[in-house]
Amino acid sequence: MPILEAEHICKSFGNTEVLKDISFSLEKSEVLSIIGSSGSGKTTLLRCLNFLERPQGGVIRVNGETVFDAAETGTKNDAEIRKRRLHFGLVFQSFNLFPQYTALQNVMLAKELLAKEQPDYKARKKEIHDEIEAQAQQLLRDMGLADRMQNYPHQLSGGQCQRVAIARALTLAPDILCFDEPTSALDPELTGEVLKVIRSLADQKMTMVIVTHEMAFARDVASQVIFMDDGYIVEQGAPEQVFGDLHQERTRQFLARYTQG
Repeated sequence: MPILEAEHICKSFGNTEVLKDISFSLEKSEVLSIIGSSGSGKTTLLRCLNFLERPQGGVIRVNGETVFDAAETGTKNDAEIRKRRLHFGLVFQSFNLFPQYTALQNVMLAKELLAKEQPDYKARKKEIHDEIEAQAQQLLRDMGLADRMQNYPHQLSGGQCQRVAIARALTLAPDILCFDEPTSALDPELTGEVLKVIRSLADQKMTMVIVTHEMAFARDVASQVIFMDDGYIVEQGAPEQVFGDLHQERTRQFLARYTQG
């Protein structure tokens, strides 16, 4: 059974159709790379998976459970939406760290907020806090940031900020980790730092959906690749199929531009 199934996802902003009948599935431990030109709908698709946007049509299932169905007429409350969002971790291209918090505090924050909803939180407050802090420290050590835990975002490089963001996304143990062009704001050296972390997660069998313009990375790390254009999926398959046996001229033009040199 696939860990993720998206069926007939449609999304419009006003009269502009951004996602047009998007369907795909992903097996546990697979890595899906989504490529395509700017404005093709890649980021909107990730935002729909994370409930940051609500599609007008379609169904999303995780581990066989329907987490979104556009046919549902009832409005979900905030607690229910948060629960369903926990299936996904999202790493933004611009980090989106809270500038007033240290790296450690940024990683701890989401889990601490959820802990406050537990009925025994007041009785176990210190114990829960210590557990969350220990986990966050380990995640930051895993990211190579053992000596940067007390630094604020402005004291970190872009690559370090993105590694903090990855640790933050992992703290709630999501089923699927999503990346929205995680290296687009970084120079080549820092890009290498972040891609190394993502490769390590792939080696650890983390299920991931990655929007990227790093074609070599998409080809080498992905289990499957989707090429999007104008809101549609126009190429889909294993990396060797999408990169080596193209059916659409638009895909050829895109790859020629992003693989030069």
